[in-house]
Amino acid sequence: MNPMTLFTILVTLLTGTTLTMLSSHWLLIWTGLEMNTLALIPILMKKTNPRSTEAATKYFLTQTTASMLLMMAILINMTSSGQWTTTNMNNPSTTLLVTLALIMKLGLSPFHFWVPEVTQGVPLTSGMILLTWQKLAPISILFQLAPLLSPHIILISATLSILVGGWGGLNQTQLRKIMAYSSISHMGWTTAILIYNPSTTILNLLVYILLTLTTFNLLTIYANHTTSSLALLWNKNSLIALAIPLTLLSLGGLPPLTGFLPKWAIIQEMVKNNNIIMPTFMAIAALLNLYFYMRLIYSTALTMFPTTNNTKTKWRFESTKQTLFLPTLVILSTLLLPLAPIPPMLD
Repeated sequence: MNPMTLFTILVTLLTGTTLTMLSSHWLLIWTGLEMNTLALIPILMKKTNPRSTEAATKYFLTQTTASMLLMMAILINMTSSGQWTTTNMNNPSTTLLVTLALIMKLGLSPFHFWVPEVTQGVPLTSGMILLTWQKLAPISILFQLAPLLSPHIILISATLSILVGGWGGLNQTQLRKIMAYSSISHMGWTTAILIYNPSTTILNLLVYILLTLTTFNLLTIYANHTTSSLALLWNKNSLIALAIPLTLLSLGGLPPLTGFLPKWAIIQEMVKNNNIIMPTFMAIAALLNLYFYMRLIYSTALTMFPTTNNTKTKWRFESTKQTLFLPTLVILSTLLLPLAPIPPMLD
């Protein structure tokens, strides 16, 4: 891609997200979301082929449908209240339409079908941007509207997302689809706590983005796209083969890794609000995610490259991809738990 074109696209993407996150005017929020959508389409089609074109088309159609729902909600709210601010949402139809539009943009169940298909059809770097950066703007809107949202719709969608995210990834062999179903599940955890403690939502989102960035960076080094390709890592780079299982276990939320922190905080916060059944179900459903993470760990750490002689190394070219921030990302993805605010959480 032309460097000037890439720079323009990235600036538009950054501007759109910033505009949405900092605005309290519905028209500016909608404009920022549209800038995000239009800037991401060329990124998804970075490698021009029929599969990436199909993925970009699916993404465009889903996002524009959600944008039209959001615009309808904005117009209904403007008609009933006479204002464009996000704090005046007295019409139940407005709240319902806004919630459905943002659920669709985030890829939460029951509007999750586009996420695995789009992620599978694009390069690893484009999928990384889709599953991390593109979550910031919709979550920021939900964060602003948290007191006005319907708890029933949010909890039902979050519960379905956690279940679908775990169930859908069980039989997958494509790493990008596995990461897409992982994203659906983590977005379910993120929105489930929104109506109880929005600050914990931000904590979970930041940890999820950190873990997903680390995982995609590790997969990008040797262009791993399938579970079978992970079996070659011990023979290529043993440090990468060690970092991937640790990051996946952190994604699964196992202590004492970083991913345990937001799940612990979410479950504790829900129990404090006398909601015991919901976090119990969420914790059980998270075992589905842990199962397919363990499948990846088995392929990475417990299998060896088949050889006909005594050597255990594989002849290869050295990877030329930059790994400047990878050590920092791996350390943050695994060792942040001691920095958790333990005394306030135990009150």
